[in-house]
Amino acid sequence: MRRARGLAAAVMGMAVFLTELPTAWASAGGRVRCGDTITRSTRLTHDLSCPGTDGPALRVVGKGVILDLGGHTVRRSGPDPMGTSEGILVLADSTVRNGTIRGFQLGYVLDADGQHSPEHVRLSRLRFIDNRGAIYHRNGHATLTLTDSMLVGNGTGLGSEQDASSGTFEVRSTLFLGQGLALSANLHSVDVVRSTFSFNGTVVWCPYGSITFRSSWLLQNDVVGRIPLGDFGYGFCSVASFTDTLIARNGSLAPSDQPAWEPGNFVLRGSRVTDNDSGLLVRAWTVDIQDDTWWGNAGGLTLADLPEYVPPPLAGTVSGNRFLDNRGDGLRVTVPSTLTVSRNTAIGNTGWGLHVPGVIDGGGNVARDNGAGNCIGVVCASRPVREELQASPVSR
Repeated sequence: MRRARGLAAAVMGMAVFLTELPTAWASAGGRVRCGDTITRSTRLTHDLSCPGTDGPALRVVGKGVILDLGGHTVRRSGPDPMGTSEGILVLADSTVRNGTIRGFQLGYVLDADGQHSPEHVRLSRLRFIDNRGAIYHRNGHATLTLTDSMLVGNGTGLGSEQDASSGTFEVRSTLFLGQGLALSANLHSVDVVRSTFSFNGTVVWCPYGSITFRSSWLLQNDVVGRIPLGDFGYGFCSVASFTDTLIARNGSLAPSDQPAWEPGNFVLRGSRVTDNDSGLLVRAWTVDIQDDTWWGNAGGLTLADLPEYVPPPLAGTVSGNRFLDNRGDGLRVTVPSTLTVSRNTAIGNTGWGLHVPGVIDGGGNVARDNGAGNCIGVVCASRPVREELQASPVSR
């Protein structure tokens, strides 16, 4: 429901962005046609409407080529009965920028073959609209950098071929709006900075890779993350990290059929988790959870071991966080661990404030007005030390 509500308004609100990308430098000459192979830097001078045939609309094979779409659109114009249409196929280190790719089975495809093995490609100031897959890494090992772009209404935003491709996806200052799945970390490290994800079905799926979000917004999505242990019988998300990131008003943090995040290492630092319609269970080897605000969610944060045969003790730090007005516990730790829990504040949660038996009490925890009780496993004051000193006659 959250994804449906407001999506049309959000798209309307981006109309200026969709129509005012700047134009670029001069054309390489000649009129580009559907099916052309690009071997030197080229700027389009017109829209391309290409049939849904087996070959790509454009193919880039020149190393160092800049394909500038000139603010124009490359779109599929006819039916795609085989579901194999491709917009721009890239087989060399190159840049594609400044335009729209629309309506293909796969909008942009990074590939490798016996003659070509790209290592680093760049996409900039692009709009991907209504593709089954917007950006797809099919073969080889490479870094793909996406900047200042917008993805709207695609089935998958950024994805890859299982067991055939690997590398790094760098996402910078990009908007993902209304994807079925925004990001897939499948044998890839996904590094997201200053980007926004809204009204997507799922923001990220990490079956076998790592994910890092920094200074980003994850707002009003159906599900934030599917981070399972053992997808395909072997999958493992090594790191799930969220720093200085807003996670707010999402339908759920994890899907109902996979209700736990299960990365090896979980990081949540300087972030705000507010007004989500679920709490979150994290199963991990280590956690680094510091200086976050967890406020007004339908549940709190629960920490546990990974579901392995003999899991190592959960380790790490939970420090300087605020758990406020959540429905359920603020923080719960379900297993004996070597976690150090310190300087956390838990106020007004309907369950326990801090229910953390078996942890290391680092001191400085504060809890009050929690429905089931304030603290188990650590000693909690009712007010911070500073407030106690201010209230003391000695301090006057």
